[in-house]
Amino acid sequence: MKGRVFLIVMDSVGIGGAPDADQYFNDGVPDTGANTLLHIAEACAIGQADIHREGPLNLPHLTALGLGNAIELACGQRAPGIEPVIGGTWGVASETSRGKDTPSGHWELAGLPVAWEWHYFKDKTQSFPEELIKSFCEIAGTDGILGNCHGSGTELIRDFGEQHCASGWPICYTSADSVFQVAAHETHFGLNRLNELCARFAPEVHHLKVGRVIARPFLGETADTFYRTENRRDFALVPPNKVLTNWVQDAGHPVTAIGKIGDIFSMQGIDKVLKGSDSTLMTHLATEVALAEGGSFIFANFVEFDSRFGHRRDIAGYARALEWFDQEIGQILPQLKANDLMIFTADHGNDPSWIGTDHTRERVPVLCATRPSNPLGHISFKDVAKLVLCHLNIAHPAVEDQNAV
Repeated sequence: MKGRVFLIVMDSVGIGGAPDADQYFNDGVPDTGANTLLHIAEACAIGQADIHREGPLNLPHLTALGLGNAIELACGQRAPGIEPVIGGTWGVASETSRGKDTPSGHWELAGLPVAWEWHYFKDKTQSFPEELIKSFCEIAGTDGILGNCHGSGTELIRDFGEQHCASGWPICYTSADSVFQVAAHETHFGLNRLNELCARFAPEVHHLKVGRVIARPFLGETADTFYRTENRRDFALVPPNKVLTNWVQDAGHPVTAIGKIGDIFSMQGIDKVLKGSDSTLMTHLATEVALAEGGSFIFANFVEFDSRFGHRRDIAGYARALEWFDQEIGQILPQLKANDLMIFTADHGNDPSWIGTDHTRERVPVLCATRPSNPLGHISFKDVAKLVLCHLNIAHPAVEDQNAV
């Protein structure tokens, strides 16, 4: 049976040490010293994350793959409870793309660094230009929007949800990321209507080099009962050149996207998409390990580290998510076949101990399961694509020749 590759992005699980962290900011404070995993482990070790969990951070399976080694190489410090091991194939990846966002990180992991600067809506209030709002309202068929600010989606839904249900005006907001987010009620506004609106509007902001329009559906009837559903969709700018998924598909290998990978890459080079909550995605991953045919490439993103805990600066919640993930992966790893490769990495950091609510500029781990011991050392994000292609015996000159878009 041909070897298979499973590339798993643990969204926002950074390990500090980015050499250019001083050029990135949260609420005006540079990201220098931000370290998602180290600071979570330190908080757990001194009892500051004992909420529905207890004690030091417990990640035995990722630790056995060299997670502690990667942390120490990235930042020069040891994370409590995540000790270095002897052997393994592990490394530390640094990003060259200027953004510390989802598309930049994923595109570069897929072999396509982003050379341009993304456009951001920097004003905290009245964030969007009048002409853009006018265009949006014409597409939406409404007289206006709600929000028009930087903010937390859950808080804005609570603040404006009832007004939205009564008026039909979408709740539009942004953040420090290059995004235009649209929250709307699945039944009062309509899920299909929301997705069609975002799909039609997305080219308007993509033209400005805004990375994503994100549909954020919710349910409930009052401010106290509104909740976001799992039907989020990202309408991302299409990669301007071929990426890893294209190269693998063009070589005749099946490509499956788990989680929001299909959205991030606008379905470029992807045959099948599997979605759901992180717990559902873990079931999908286990099924693919059991059933995917030889030569398959499975590209997965587990987003809830980032979306539920990193942005909300919830250290205990992030620790619980990490321990859950490690436990589940521990049941899947023994099911891998001898010629499979499973790679664990991340796309950026989101230190829940840090000021602000934005991502943090960090290096990320690269941990390889079932590979012979061969430390990778310091590598670039785009070297992860090379690991995939090498294992699948696919040669593509774009990995060597295409250094930027």
